[in-house]
Amino acid sequence: MRGIHFKRLQAAFIVSALVGSILSAPTAQALFLKVPGVQWGHVYAGSNPVTTTTPRTKFAVGNAKSNFIVTYNNFPDWAKIEVQAAVDVWSANFASSVPITIDASWGRSSSWGVLGSARPVNFFSSFAGAPDQSLWYASALANALSGKDLDKSSPDIIIQVNSNGGWNTRGDGLPSVREYDLQSVFLHEIAHGLGFLSNDSYDANFGIASLDQPTPFDAYAQTPENLRLADLPTPSTELAVALTSSLVWSGANAIKANGGVKPKLYTPSRYESGSSTSHLDEATFSKSGLDSVMTPNLDPGEIFKEPGPLLLAMIEDMRTKPPAGIATGLPQSPRNVQAFTADASALISFDPPVNLRTAQISEYIIKNIKTGVEKKAVSSPVVVSGLKNGTSYTFSVVAKNVLGVSEPAITKAITPQAGWKSTVLDSGADGKSIASTTFNGKPAIAYTDTKSGDLKLATFDGKIWKKTTVDGAGGTGGRTAHSINSPVSLCVNGSGIKQTLHIFYSDSTDKDLRYAVFNGKSFSFEVVDGDGPQVNNYEDPVRVRTSSDVSITNACVATASSV
Repeated sequence: MRGIHFKRLQAAFIVSALVGSILSAPTAQALFLKVPGVQWGHVYAGSNPVTTTTPRTKFAVGNAKSNFIVTYNNFPDWAKIEVQAAVDVWSANFASSVPITIDASWGRSSSWGVLGSARPVNFFSSFAGAPDQSLWYASALANALSGKDLDKSSPDIIIQVNSNGGWNTRGDGLPSVREYDLQSVFLHEIAHGLGFLSNDSYDANFGIASLDQPTPFDAYAQTPENLRLADLPTPSTELAVALTSSLVWSGANAIKANGGVKPKLYTPSRYESGSSTSHLDEATFSKSGLDSVMTPNLDPGEIFKEPGPLLLAMIEDMRTKPPAGIATGLPQSPRNVQAFTADASALISFDPPVNLRTAQISEYIIKNIKTGVEKKAVSSPVVVSGLKNGTSYTFSVVAKNVLGVSEPAITKAITPQAGWKSTVLDSGADGKSIASTTFNGKPAIAYTDTKSGDLKLATFDGKIWKKTTVDGAGGTGGRTAHSINSPVSLCVNGSGIKQTLHIFYSDSTDKDLRYAVFNGKSFSFEVVDGDGPQVNNYEDPVRVRTSSDVSITNACVATASSV
């Protein structure tokens, strides 16, 4: 199984989930899952020449519904023009507010007969806007549905083109019976990149197939028994038989576009990697005009001007939630159920049951065991609000389908607590250097103010912050009259409420390392280093006070009896 990675839509989510007691309740839909795409969709060079007498006219872009950005690798200029023409067609037919990035490469293919290949770079699941939280959506489709770029560091689609494809290089839209049309290949391959692709894999040696991360394409692919491909056991011989028998498309939009008939998918008795499942049936649709775009072969002389109504209808189906499959039993209990503390609320997270696919779960029910209040959800995590801070709660989670509910999974007890409120310590200070610790059981913060040149200390008594100017304010009692803008370090020794606070810092003129001691009531000061009579050579094993600049950095470590 490919590695599944968690990504953050909100930077603070993980912190708020784990230490929610000091933060407000986290957003429920903050995480999503990502796996790399590994299955390719190919288009092969057909062997049935087509005589084209009418050249393809230039497509009028009009109002683009999306923006495709292509990175070209080794493409000749004539090929870039063909690719851009295909991109313009798709930008007028595929809606997305997020730019769609394509990494396209031109080179010799290692597979005989392949004109072009494409795959999504990643698949995403459980993101905000996903029609079905259990399915895996191709990058570009996931971004379009979520309205966000879920992975800004990677392209959405990878397309590889065979440079030895016997192409029509004239750009006239009129290939001969011995030439292949590059624009038509890109119309086909972009569709694979947008999600017209099954995630199945087939092992011919053992006669088994796997489908670890089913896509919406897999959820609409249906067996003669009306079972969804996405719901079949994996790995299994049952899945392998389905991939080499008969599959049809069950989406309402595509059925309507196909005259009320479920479109037949390409499932030859001998599985063909990159062709099987992820195409319309060659025998059924090869002579269907525009609806031939997604058959596995492109014949010499054959051209396409646009995706065609059937392909667009299938893409539209994948933007909606597929109908539920046939449940074959009660759901098992949700796994890894946990409750996290938040302010007057709790975050409940869980993993789906082991029999997620065959159970066809419709929803989860989260119950507050103390109050009996229930909340329904279709995915994890779930925020339960309206709790009392300081009161202990436990929660149960059950999975539900048309046959009933699972046995409950119970969380450990949690106690919501009030969150911290932000406070402005010093509106006039810039706090260029800052250090914090716990002193006498309460928070303490030392900071510099470059505007006044002072070093200040703020201590919290449980209700308010008390601010004191430590040094840089007049030069009396061991203080310096020079500005302080150096790094600051703090450490504490002692116990209980009889601790001593140690502060190290430097002044900006003498560059000396200075030391302040605070016992909770008063300060004492001394110069630690930098005020010696001469520079202490670094090679001298005997270390004495130096006259060097020692203001660059400092650190404070305290033991029970010393610093």
